[in-house]
Amino acid sequence: MNKLSNQKHHITQQIPEEDIAILSKAKKNLTAVPFAMKALNTVGTPIEKGIALVPEKYQSKITETVKKALQLSVKANLKTLKSKKIQPTASNRMYKVVTTGTGLVGGFFGIAGLTTDILLSTKFLMRSIMDIARSQGEDITDPEVQLNCLQVFALGGGSLDDDALDSSYYGTRIALDQALSQVASTIAKEGTKKFLQSIAANTPGAMGGFMGKVISRYSTQVLDKFATQAIPFVGAATGAGLNLLFITHFQKVATAHFTVRRLERLYGKEAVMEMYHAIDVPIK
Repeated sequence: MNKLSNQKHHITQQIPEEDIAILSKAKKNLTAVPFAMKALNTVGTPIEKGIALVPEKYQSKITETVKKALQLSVKANLKTLKSKKIQPTASNRMYKVVTTGTGLVGGFFGIAGLTTDILLSTKFLMRSIMDIARSQGEDITDPEVQLNCLQVFALGGGSLDDDALDSSYYGTRIALDQALSQVASTIAKEGTKKFLQSIAANTPGAMGGFMGKVISRYSTQVLDKFATQAIPFVGAATGAGLNLLFITHFQKVATAHFTVRRLERLYGKEAVMEMYHAIDVPIK
């Protein structure tokens, strides 16, 4: 028995086969083809051509709008999303329908509709992520869980030029956790209200560093989506289709992320991380 087989056998003694299969599916979704590549395959046109059609001032506007959308999304959704800990299944289909509808706005009005599309789609995407977290046994009133919901936007893909974060799942989590550990101590001292205010106020320090990384990763994905919509023959129907592709991608990432966290609560983070790295998942 080789070293990898020995490692798997050792960890399997701690984690049942059925949960290893669940972890394997989660890893597959976390290492799947990024949204931008799927979008490229959908319209058959290089993303770079679309980016060239998006004026630089609008590229900056996308980043600013993404920042505003993320800052508002946690607080807005907490007011209306019931906080019970466990719900059997997440309402993924409902959020797909709503987000697809916001894509009609962006697709029909093009660049002019981007602010409305980003604000609405991000709000409902965040709501869907929180719903998924709740379905995996998370308490969405816990600030640490809310930060993990925001973390999904960074796990959903990133720029090749982003050297600050590892492209791997655990590598990204470790990089973000360094900022989160400092944020957690602040929350413990000042409470949830201050936590929500710090997100909305775009404060510097640990929270600012964490939000900066999340915004950087997510705005790259949003720019790719609008770059595709900027291509002349892409109309409202394709805009809606891209939004469906967009939320489906992030729902898979969120489900995988909170599945991994649920398994970590059962078997310990170290054991799950070791098994995660030992699992071979072919990237298609």
